[in-house]
Amino acid sequence: MGRALAESYPDAKQIFDRADAILGKGLSKICWEGPPEELTRTEHAQPALYVTSFAALAALQAELKAAGGANFKPAAAAGLSLGEYTALAAAGAYDWEAGLKLVQQRADAMEAAARVSSGTMASVMGMEREALEAICAKTGAEVANLNAPAQIVISGPVEAVRQAVERARTAGAKRAIELTVGGAFHSRLMRPAAEKLEAALKGITVEAPEVPTASNVTGRFHEGPESIRTLLAEQLCKPVLWEADVRTLIRAGARLFLELGAGSVLKGLIRRIDPAIEVLPVGTPEEAKGAAARLSGDNA
Repeated sequence: MGRALAESYPDAKQIFDRADAILGKGLSKICWEGPPEELTRTEHAQPALYVTSFAALAALQAELKAAGGANFKPAAAAGLSLGEYTALAAAGAYDWEAGLKLVQQRADAMEAAARVSSGTMASVMGMEREALEAICAKTGAEVANLNAPAQIVISGPVEAVRQAVERARTAGAKRAIELTVGGAFHSRLMRPAAEKLEAALKGITVEAPEVPTASNVTGRFHEGPESIRTLLAEQLCKPVLWEADVRTLIRAGARLFLELGAGSVLKGLIRRIDPAIEVLPVGTPEEAKGAAARLSGDNA
C-alpha cells in the first residue's frame, strides 16, 4: 500500500518517513511488505490508510506543480469512517501530525473494545433500510453503514449479526454476507472506544475546516470545532451516512470527486448514488498523473 507513491515522489516518501518517526513503529514497512494479516490489523490499518491518502495527495500536488498548475484545493471534503478523519485534516480542521496521532488512538481504542466483545459486521444488498432495521431490531444487530442505495452494512454481536443475515436472505436480500473485520464497528459495542476517543479529542486543537467537510453522523457539513469533536467520537457508535454525505456534496455543486488513497471502493459507491458523477481514484503514480491532467484541463 503506497509503495509506488513513495518511490516516485519525494514528498510522498517524506510523509511515510514522518509517520514512522511520530508513531515509533515501522508503518511504512508494514504498508509495503505486510504481511497482509499484519496490515489489516486495526491498529495498523487505520494509520496506514490515513498516511497513504496523504501520500496520494502529495503525489497529486507534485504532478500539478510539474504541469505548471497551482496547488490542489478541494471545494469540499468527505470521507467514509476513518476517511472522515483524513478529510478533516486535509481541510485544515487539525494539523497532519495531530490527525495521525488521533487516528492511532482511535485504532488502538477500537481494537481494545473489540477484544472484550464478540462482534462482527455484514454487508446486505438489495434491501431497503426500513426493512433491514426491522430485522436488526428483532436480532440485536444494528445498521452501521448506509453506503449507497440498497447497500447497507450491519454490525453487532456475532450471533445477532448472523441471525440478521439469515433473516435478510429469507426476506429477499440480493446478497447478505458476513465480513472479515476486526470487530463490531459503528455499533454500541464500540462505546468504550468512543469514550477514550472523546478524551483524546479534548487534547488537540480543532479549527473550523477551510472547506465544507461532511459528517458521517449527520450526513451534513460540520458546523464548527465543538461539533467536530462531538461527532467524531459519536461516529464509532453511530451509522455512517455515506450516501447522505455524497448527496450533500452534490447539492453543494460537486460534480468531480477525487478518491485519494488505496483502492477505488468509494468510486463504486458514488457511481451507485449518482451515475452522472465523475470519480477519479488517486492511489498510484499513473492515477496521480491522470488526475492532474484532468484538473489542469488536458483531458477535460
